[in-house]
Amino acid sequence: MVADCGANCARWLLCLTNFICICVSTGVLIVATWLAADKASFINTTLNITTSKYSPASNFVDEEAEKILKEFVEPAVIEQAAYILLALGGLIFIISFLGYCGAIKESRVLLTTYGIFLIIIFALQVSLILLSTLYKSQADHHSKGFLKTSLSKYYTTGANKDAVTLSWDLIMAHMSCCGVDGYQDFRTAPLFVQKSGTEGLGRQVPESCCILTGDPLLLQPAFPSCIISPTTSNSHLSTGCYNKFSTMVSDNLDMVIGVVVVVAAIQLLAIIFAFCLCRAVGQERDYHYKY
Repeated sequence: MVADCGANCARWLLCLTNFICICVSTGVLIVATWLAADKASFINTTLNITTSKYSPASNFVDEEAEKILKEFVEPAVIEQAAYILLALGGLIFIISFLGYCGAIKESRVLLTTYGIFLIIIFALQVSLILLSTLYKSQADHHSKGFLKTSLSKYYTTGANKDAVTLSWDLIMAHMSCCGVDGYQDFRTAPLFVQKSGTEGLGRQVPESCCILTGDPLLLQPAFPSCIISPTTSNSHLSTGCYNKFSTMVSDNLDMVIGVVVVVAAIQLLAIIFAFCLCRAVGQERDYHYKY
């Protein structure tokens, strides 16, 4: 065990932070595995727990909240979320496990591997920020193209919404916007056009593009005619979500920079602690070997 005070502090800080990350990622992996293996069981259990009159959560779940919850646990949404959670939870677990075991066992191999993983992640983040800054126009073009593709290929309406549709509805409802550049984006979404034709309502836009009343998650238009005849007075038909988001980032640039700096500082500290501890362990072993 290293005798150096600074190295010991680094060791226990790494142990504590990585142990917390292991616990969180294990929980995420358990839920994700359950979702992937038996989503029907998860849906029934979630609904039973939250809506049962004997449940502690029942006092907080009214009819509107139950409706929102049922949308979130649609099979398509659950299936897509499961694989995202599995990948994210697995990555965090592996890296945290290396850091925890490396620190608690004072293993130079594990600590070095942990540090290299963090350096790779940090370098990727820095590269992404630099490339986005240097090639802003190209980054905007590709980002907007990706968003338009996700909307045109996967966005639908009615029952059995998938994760992409639900995500777009949440974004548009909370940001008070419509599509990537405006309501015209929905005219190039085949699934939306097909489902709208089947409805027979003459729908032009989804409810999430309208000016809403009550909880935004419920997607209740303040003007029912909005989905058929959207105007600037009853909807956000001309307000694209991409421009709205860009404006929001520009208006809160100080906060964005602050968050980036804090995250970068935490990652750098973890990298420094890992390699300092690794060096201290090496020096301690060399000392014992000589004497």
